[in-house]
Amino acid sequence: MKMEITDPHRIEERSFEIIGAELGMEVSDEIRPTLFRIIHTTADFEYAALTAFSKDAIRRAKDAMRSGCRMYADTNMIKSGIRKALLEKFNCEVYTYISDEEVAKEAKERGITRSIVGIEKACRDRDTKIFLIGNAPTALFTLKEQIEKGNVSPELVVAVPVGFVGAAESKEAILEVDVPYIVTKGRKGGSPIAVSIVNSILLQLDKE
Repeated sequence: MKMEITDPHRIEERSFEIIGAELGMEVSDEIRPTLFRIIHTTADFEYAALTAFSKDAIRRAKDAMRSGCRMYADTNMIKSGIRKALLEKFNCEVYTYISDEEVAKEAKERGITRSIVGIEKACRDRDTKIFLIGNAPTALFTLKEQIEKGNVSPELVVAVPVGFVGAAESKEAILEVDVPYIVTKGRKGGSPIAVSIVNSILLQLDKE
């Protein structure tokens, strides 16, 4: 069967139309673009029930991005997937320490994960306003500790680690601290979800 629609922009528009028609629930204008992009990325409508947005999460993220913030990611996949042209347009940067040699050395010496050391280091950078956790529950637990100690005050935490050991618990933990968040509850999530969230917000900014 031949595709009737071949224009990539129209394919995306049609996909969002289908999502809206099949979702079967009201979604606020504020979160609709982000929630729909998560579903578009996964083809999984369960994310409509799993995804939690704190009050003003989208607005706070937009404000941080407009100011040209840094964003820390716990995977190279997240860093690679976010739209470079839009990052450049808003003078933003996504970085990670997951492959950093000094971080790896410290983690080995301390007997902990690189994700923990990477988050600790990122929290010392005052220009880092957004944290993107798509893989490591240990990174999210550590971020919570750093927030509670007053070492960092994020403008957004994207808390979407995937997995069976600690993922659901780490996301519940971040709900306990007073920071803007976008969380996928339970086991589901992953780096592609984090990418879709950030790209959605950047695209919204680009249209304003």
